[in-house]
Amino acid sequence: MEGVAVTVDEARRIPAGDRPTGVSVEDVDLIDGMRFVLARADAGAFQWQSELVLSLHHLVLGGSYAKGAGRFRETQNWLTNRASGAQVYLPPPAKKVPSLVDDLTAWLQGTNEPGPVTSALAHVSVAGIHPFSDGNGRTARIVASLSMYRAGFRLPQFTSLEEWWGRHLEDYYSAFDCLGTKWTPDTDVTPFVEAHAQAQVAQVEALSLRNTTERALWTVLQDAAVSDMGLNERATHALYDAFFAREVTNRYYRGMADVSEVTASHDLSKLVASGALEAGGAGRSAHYVAAPGLYKLVAQHAELDPRWLGTPGDTIAKRDAVLMGLADRLHAADGAREA
Repeated sequence: MEGVAVTVDEARRIPAGDRPTGVSVEDVDLIDGMRFVLARADAGAFQWQSELVLSLHHLVLGGSYAKGAGRFRETQNWLTNRASGAQVYLPPPAKKVPSLVDDLTAWLQGTNEPGPVTSALAHVSVAGIHPFSDGNGRTARIVASLSMYRAGFRLPQFTSLEEWWGRHLEDYYSAFDCLGTKWTPDTDVTPFVEAHAQAQVAQVEALSLRNTTERALWTVLQDAAVSDMGLNERATHALYDAFFAREVTNRYYRGMADVSEVTASHDLSKLVASGALEAGGAGRSAHYVAAPGLYKLVAQHAELDPRWLGTPGDTIAKRDAVLMGLADRLHAADGAREA
């Protein structure tokens, strides 16, 4: 949502050991640091403590000492309206921050509130305390996600609202209006909890359809790789990423498919020969992207109306048309079963 100029494509390649040249070391550290979050989330001796929040913040800022990574702020900060420059919210004094975070983590450790409520309250509390000089929003959202995970909500559509809030920024920032203009311990944050819960429900419904559609797409691509191209089903990894306009490199593919460099080169060359992928770049910049034939292939295997394929260019439009066609077909199938 803010502060990290890393695309989805780049974020997927980093854990596979294929760091894009344009991504900074700090941002790589941030992506890698999320593994720490998952490791701590599953730890049997997990405890909510201030030091955990400080560790999360350290990861959020990529360990930057200059930005105050892993340290509570020592001065007063405030939030301003970006358009007018006017002060809109005054957090508590810096001297109160350590004790306020201690109180919050003690509550998180002992509460029996339902996961979605705990997550919302943790989110708005960290945002309200604003305990750091930078990275407060990202830290608040990670704490909220960790709260959901610890409560047993392990699927991404439950644990993280990052994508949803990113698409509804105005709703996100408006939800904090209940904090008022300055920190008050007994502020009624019910409006934020309601907005948070509604976002959870909306995201789950949206992602449920998307996940079902993408599973259907995977099956179609797998069938195409095996029956049309004579490849092992592992080639589906490359086709799937390319379908979503993500660059596929040899290093990334062999990491995902768990094959040797020679086998990866063979698979990718065959995908190019089939007309599904196109090769680009050279040397360290060599990569593969979707060719127009990939979308035509999916449409044919999925038995979708091919009329849109006559539209020249704009592969994004082709991709979206295929996904909409798959979603409509799945929706119609569900309706028939219910009838």
